[in-house]
Amino acid sequence: MTTVTPSDPAQHTLWTEDSVATELLACEAERRDRTRFTDEWPELDVETGYRIQAETLRRRLERGEKVVGVKLGLTSKAKQERMGVDSPFVAWLTDAMVLQPGDEVPQDKLIHPRIEPEIVFVMKERLEGPGVTAEQALAAVGEVYGGAEVIDSRYRDFKFRAGDVIADNASSGAYLVGDVVKAPGDIDLVAETVEVVVDGEVVDFATGADVMGHPAEALALAVNDLATRGLAVEAGWVVLTGGMSDAHFATRGSVVTCRFGTLGDVTLYCGDPVEDAAADAGA
Repeated sequence: MTTVTPSDPAQHTLWTEDSVATELLACEAERRDRTRFTDEWPELDVETGYRIQAETLRRRLERGEKVVGVKLGLTSKAKQERMGVDSPFVAWLTDAMVLQPGDEVPQDKLIHPRIEPEIVFVMKERLEGPGVTAEQALAAVGEVYGGAEVIDSRYRDFKFRAGDVIADNASSGAYLVGDVVKAPGDIDLVAETVEVVVDGEVVDFATGADVMGHPAEALALAVNDLATRGLAVEAGWVVLTGGMSDAHFATRGSVVTCRFGTLGDVTLYCGDPVEDAAADAGA
């Protein structure tokens, strides 16, 4: 177990992979954000982040959650540059993160949620790397949907480095899958468009090409990355291929719709501002 003494002598916490996992899950449970760990522990790199991520997943499973898929984070070069990281990340989806149509954004469980549109794959076959190409990856996909991910970060102002965000399960929060389904061969995934509409106003636009040039490239990346840790993408799993556009705050009282060209509308209601404010005041 790696142990580190923070560089600031005023800090007395000894961070370990175990204690970082504990702190991240506590921040999630308490709706509490914090500064990034790498400010105190510069050695928290990508490999360490994935070990912490695996530990937080183990604890999620221990408390009864089930793995239902994987998600890609920061698949857009523009978003990588904005966040100060240089590659996409893979993280886990569990059944506790699933939203059903009509569900509101769970404001009482999240810190500062943002919404981004996603092209979603449901796998028909198990897919294991290394060396999987985008073409091979797409051949293992059974169904394609539009979706929306509600990302949330345990880091203040969404400020983190690569190791931080990987440890934090790539800013996982919740997700919703739409009800329009296409076979992979029946949709142009590169040209598929999406408008992000907030309270009736179009605030963003993207296409499938914004996800690594093709969403299947994101799936291939996930499969090959998981292979380095002896893991695979299983049949039946959901794969969120990465945010097509910027993420937009899920402001209480707002309605956010991801309006896809052929995959239909995916709408999230962000909660009643009066009720939520009252709930927060009584918390």
